[in-house]
Amino acid sequence: MDSRALLEKLIGFDTVSRESNLALIEFVRDYLASHGVNSELILNDEDSKANLWATIGPTDRGGIVLSGHTDVVPVDGQPWTVAPFEMSERDGKLYGRGTADMKGYLACVLAAVPAFAAAELKTPIHLAFSYDEEVGCLGVRSLISMLEDKPHRPIACIVGEPTELKPVLGHKGKLGVRCRVHGAPCHSAYAPEGVNAIENAAKLITKLTEIGERLADPSRHDERFYPPFSTVQTGVIEGGRALNIVPSECRFDWEVRSLPGFDAGEVEREMRGYAETELIPKMRAVVAETDIVFEPLQAYPGLTTAENSDVARLIATLAGRDDFGTVAYGTEGGLFHQAGIPTVVCGPGCMDQGHKPDEFIAIDQLERCDAMMLRLVGHLSA
Repeated sequence: MDSRALLEKLIGFDTVSRESNLALIEFVRDYLASHGVNSELILNDEDSKANLWATIGPTDRGGIVLSGHTDVVPVDGQPWTVAPFEMSERDGKLYGRGTADMKGYLACVLAAVPAFAAAELKTPIHLAFSYDEEVGCLGVRSLISMLEDKPHRPIACIVGEPTELKPVLGHKGKLGVRCRVHGAPCHSAYAPEGVNAIENAAKLITKLTEIGERLADPSRHDERFYPPFSTVQTGVIEGGRALNIVPSECRFDWEVRSLPGFDAGEVEREMRGYAETELIPKMRAVVAETDIVFEPLQAYPGLTTAENSDVARLIATLAGRDDFGTVAYGTEGGLFHQAGIPTVVCGPGCMDQGHKPDEFIAIDQLERCDAMMLRLVGHLSA
């Protein structure tokens, strides 16, 4: 099967993160087996989802990881003009959920398997297909943990997120936090007798905004990124039941998109400190049974890879360009890099199409990625 036929097959699996990815993973396992390649599945605790790991080539040394996630974002409420889980073609573009992010890359990797298997590889190829990337890079963590027990650690990783095949050496990290403010209700005519959860949440959000303004100071800029500073934002807020009731509950979700090298935990620690020293004592002076609780939602590290590293030189050779860049979105690459596996990001398609209705990938992007995979075969066989 070529990459286009494989992409059509992969798009046909509804692997929205809330659903199981096992049907897709089992298809990949069987496809690999048909080419004489064994694979290993790393199941989640509920046995409803799995990562896949496979090695092609010698097993007595570390190799190159080709990494991608199998899950996609939902299509609910989006005005699609084509069937999202059926691939369709128009004007040199292939449409369907995940074509760009990032089943196009998976299809190209799988299409290259016969060539990988037939070559006399001096350095092995590892396939790492994960689940639940779209909800916080969750699934790949167990796969990376599994690698710690392997006798030979991979020497490099290429994460195939859509970059239009431009080699990317860096991206920001992310910290997502939920804050719950537990106040005390009363009739709004007697508002001072209650503890207004929304008003205290507003104070916390104002504090978060102040922190964001500090992080945006030019002294903290890294011009390799856009925006060139770590950002914070509140994305969701809920609270209150009626205008004449002092609200007892409010919760809001906030995030930090952090430059590599900046510890996003600093923001959380400052927010917790403000809550504990400034807000909670005043709340409890009115009603003792009040509180502010912070809950983790998501966290993954940023990525920064040196331009003179072996993996940077490798991806420049494969992509045929060395105009290294960065991306604003996060990837699983930061976790591989954190585990000691030098990592770059480079894949077909454009993230401008990702997560949108009528998502697509240009056919020429698939063809260029196919060519890149064949160059990798030649490079590792030389």
